[in-house]
Amino acid sequence: MRYAAIFILLIALLGGAYWYVQKGAAPAEVMGEPIATATSSQSGVTEVAAVTVIAQDLEIPWDIAFLPEGGMLVTERNAHVIFIAENGQKKEIAVDGVSKNGEGGLLGIVLHPNFPQNHLLYLYMSSAGGEGETQNRVVRYRYEGGELHQDKIIITGIPGAIYHDGGRMEFGPDGMLYITTGDATRSNIAQDKKSLGGKTLRLKDDGSIPADNPFGTVVWSYGHRNAQGIAWDSAGRMWQTEHGRSGVTSGMDEINLVVKAGNYGWPTIEGDKTKEGMITPVKNSGANDTWAPASLVYLDGSLFFGGLRGTALYQAVLDGERVVEFKEHFKGVYGRIRTVRIGPDGMLYLTTSNRDDRGTPKEGDDKIIRVDPKKL
Repeated sequence: MRYAAIFILLIALLGGAYWYVQKGAAPAEVMGEPIATATSSQSGVTEVAAVTVIAQDLEIPWDIAFLPEGGMLVTERNAHVIFIAENGQKKEIAVDGVSKNGEGGLLGIVLHPNFPQNHLLYLYMSSAGGEGETQNRVVRYRYEGGELHQDKIIITGIPGAIYHDGGRMEFGPDGMLYITTGDATRSNIAQDKKSLGGKTLRLKDDGSIPADNPFGTVVWSYGHRNAQGIAWDSAGRMWQTEHGRSGVTSGMDEINLVVKAGNYGWPTIEGDKTKEGMITPVKNSGANDTWAPASLVYLDGSLFFGGLRGTALYQAVLDGERVVEFKEHFKGVYGRIRTVRIGPDGMLYLTTSNRDDRGTPKEGDDKIIRVDPKKL
């Protein structure tokens, strides 16, 4: 009987361990070790690790651009562009004229669609304006020989402040440059179509105004508080993530489906509220939750974005223009997640933002983390 009891106990322990691994185990990266790659004994094919830290000891990395020849350029908010080679080696490039103040600094980066031929890229940055005010601008550079050479100021005069500076840029399917801007803590300017604050801007690659813009200016949509993510789905629809209200009453973060000339309501409506002539978010975080969404990509029917205060990688599963399922990944594991980008290998690349005075830095922060989306 004693041996039978021991045998039953062993079976129970093994079953519990299996359940833990399948249901409750956190990634090995929680303990500071990337999940090891595994090799299939049948096919001999080496599988990519589910989660791997590919760069660390960065300082508030804000955005990533993947170079066609390999490696990546990463903006740090403290006025540096970091080249990270495929072997992990880094080269720091200082960017002149950047004002580092609060949420401002060196923010978005995007390559020109013809980058392999013209070597042009765009940087969104905060700079000194008149009377001591901060203004945001987009500057085009030529990247050659591992150096940045200023080519042209694309747009300036975007309102800036310690908070709500926007800063995300993408080239759309139409070849136009789209830029998100924040309300610079002056909520009324989001409804002022003459102001560049609280808007989605649309420009040609040289900064000129497309003839089909709705208001005869660079403004494409308005009524935004602080959008920091743009992505297009497989049907060509533009989606954005946007920060909702902050402070004691934080919450109401948004996923918006953005259309030409659309008014997204800030500061008049938020959450599920409606008003004639204004567009309600497709999904919001509600009054009791805060994502602090700071990026956006579209992959295989889902939107993915980083959550700063939410400390998670979020996934919104789409069915046309509806969010039909919403998932959290790595909740609390890596701290504040800012940017999500899709690499040339089809993997998701995340930047942490634990050194921005709002997080709790761990050893190696800040990091760039590669995630296999098929293993989420």
